[in-house]
Amino acid sequence: MSKLDSGNYAMTIPLPTSLSDQGPSLRELVDLGYKEVWSSEANGADAFLPLALAAVHAPELRLGTAIVPAFTRGPALLAQSVATMASIAPGRFVFGVGSSSNVIVEHWNGIPFTDPYKKTRDVVRFLKQALTGEKVSEDYETFKIKGFRLGMEPPKENVPILIGALREGMLRLAGREGDGAIINWLSAEDVKTVSEIVHSQGDGKEIVARIFVCPNPDTETVRREAKRAIAAYLNVPVYRAFHEWLGRAEQLQEHWDLWDQGERANSLEAMPDSVVDELIVHGTPEECRSHIDRYLENGVNTAALMVMPFGGIEPSQAIRDLAPR
Repeated sequence: MSKLDSGNYAMTIPLPTSLSDQGPSLRELVDLGYKEVWSSEANGADAFLPLALAAVHAPELRLGTAIVPAFTRGPALLAQSVATMASIAPGRFVFGVGSSSNVIVEHWNGIPFTDPYKKTRDVVRFLKQALTGEKVSEDYETFKIKGFRLGMEPPKENVPILIGALREGMLRLAGREGDGAIINWLSAEDVKTVSEIVHSQGDGKEIVARIFVCPNPDTETVRREAKRAIAAYLNVPVYRAFHEWLGRAEQLQEHWDLWDQGERANSLEAMPDSVVDELIVHGTPEECRSHIDRYLENGVNTAALMVMPFGGIEPSQAIRDLAPR
């Protein structure tokens, strides 16, 4: 499968079954027409092991991380993890890395969230060297490596490295030094803005979008519950700055002000329904697919779907309902 195949529907893993019982659900994804699976890493399962399970149970699927934080593993360990996955799934693994956020890096892992742009850039540069199998001794701006060499066979095929990107600097880095970008918490229309920046840095760049989806036609319930999920991100400094940059400051200022004052319930009331409708795909399954297709039409190669079970919908059935036409 070419990395630039367009219009792929992917699913976020692990799937909504126990980790010890992922096999049947992963096989069903193939039968349903999904082409890829993407993991994430925050406070649940790590990013690599669910992909290893997918490599074994559904070898037809392309695998990717969206994303692994640049801060929370040492550079050498990252190189080992990437090389291991590339060996398990040769030619089918994509490594997505990004700065993550101060909450995950600093609050949860006790690591200073310093110079996130430079750290991500340096990790990408190191991995490009290390994955060739050459010995690396290099003084990067944010860390130093002395005499590291992979103790296993390096990947036979190039492992694409995508960079989790929000604003212009990281988007340019993704297009200039990465093989493309991983984007999230943005609207289908926003894709035009970010994809133009990525592609301005080079041809053939890939864009993967994490898209949050709830195939539930109960609009009132979805909006009410979705506002809590959105607020958990849009009040993190990096995401707040992202949406200010995208032009949502006027829409969200009252919400932000009330949140900062500790008036959480009122802040949710102040979040416009239009923001929910832009950032969360919801409605009937057919309405959801039409909305997802707008992301693809605007420059996304792969729509990595994350089911949000607002209103008590059953996640496994939602995955079936959202399957590509």
